[in-house]
Amino acid sequence: MWAAAGSSHDRVIGTLKIVLPILIGVLAALLVTAPLTTSGDVSFVLDKNKVEVAKERLRIQSAQYRGEDGKGQPFELTAGSAVQKSSAEPIVQIQQLSAQLKLNDGPANIVADHGRYDMDTQKVKIDGPIHFTAANGYKLDTHDATVDLKTRQLTSGGAASGVVPQGTFSANQLSADLDNHIVRLNGNARLRIVPRRAK
Repeated sequence: MWAAAGSSHDRVIGTLKIVLPILIGVLAALLVTAPLTTSGDVSFVLDKNKVEVAKERLRIQSAQYRGEDGKGQPFELTAGSAVQKSSAEPIVQIQQLSAQLKLNDGPANIVADHGRYDMDTQKVKIDGPIHFTAANGYKLDTHDATVDLKTRQLTSGGAASGVVPQGTFSANQLSADLDNHIVRLNGNARLRIVPRRAK
């Protein structure tokens, strides 16, 4: 009799037929929207065969590297963009390179299109033209050079020319002590001296 039509049990079952589907719909909606509304971490599993692998480990726009040379003088290396392929590889590929050095007689600047910065040795290998300017009218233009930021030494990989207070010079290859303004010319060395400037 308790399950007969019109009994209390029959009325409870009739109500549950309406309420339970509504509750299931509300619960499903909560489960779907919960990850979007919570501020915590969300865990998920990706198929490694369907995930694209990045070719570079790290790419940075407008990067800056700061350090000190062997004498404790600061230097700053600025890049328009920098790419480090692996954490095990300390080499950073740099585009739109600019370096600021603090020398004994004032600041100096190195500008180049692109190069490679070794964070372990603090050396920059530049591909293509490089332009160096310093205080007291020193200018140096060369290409494919290596700059040691620790020792402030520059070695060119090809022909070089420049301007010093005494005049102008050119050579097939040069090495320079940027801090002490000592330039060594190798191969077809030419120097034009302006007597009034020479000391």
